[in-house]
Amino acid sequence: MIEMPSPNFDARPAGCPIDMLVIHYTGMRSAEAALARLGDAEAGVSAHYVIDEDGSVIGLVEEGRRAWHAGRGWWRGEEDINARSVGVELVNPGHEFGYRPFPEAQMSALENLAQGILARHPIARRNVVGHADVAPRRKRDPGELFDWRRLAGAGIGLWPEAAVPATVDPDSLPALLSEIGYETKDLSATTTAFQRRFRPARFDGVADAETARLAAAVAALCT
Repeated sequence: MIEMPSPNFDARPAGCPIDMLVIHYTGMRSAEAALARLGDAEAGVSAHYVIDEDGSVIGLVEEGRRAWHAGRGWWRGEEDINARSVGVELVNPGHEFGYRPFPEAQMSALENLAQGILARHPIARRNVVGHADVAPRRKRDPGELFDWRRLAGAGIGLWPEAAVPATVDPDSLPALLSEIGYETKDLSATTTAFQRRFRPARFDGVADAETARLAAAVAALCT
């Protein structure tokens, strides 16, 4: 691991568990630009780790400290996501600068890093999330090209592999999304975030029957 300490952190609140893993993309033109911003005290943003496209892992903030990566968010009733999470940034230009697939070396490095994080902290699989999951009205990352299914196969996060029910009333979608952990103030935005993750072939924000079926399957894994 390459150490590039960032000044952008503070103490976690006393007694607050580290029980979430949040995955981002950098959304900048290059790794160098992203690292410069994450290390800039005036920018006021950081993460615990950055993983470059060649699989290099860069450590910015110690896990015991609160990195400033999630911003305003909400998950399972908690609003201070930074206080209880480890944040990992994946180098990728993002939707603004030429979004592209995440290379094998990067995904393999993420698997190894995430498994270590999960071994060190009581993070349930339902609490391995993307930035869009905790901030659906503001964020899209890590986006529809990110391979959540692969991570779930490695024991990191959830994927509804074989438990999708045949029929579910679409009107139940808000309750199902809430049960999973999402906030539903803007149902279309939250539905889009859910679809980007669990139905990346179509993420239109429409609360249709297929989305409800997938949400029911994921909710069943959260119990």
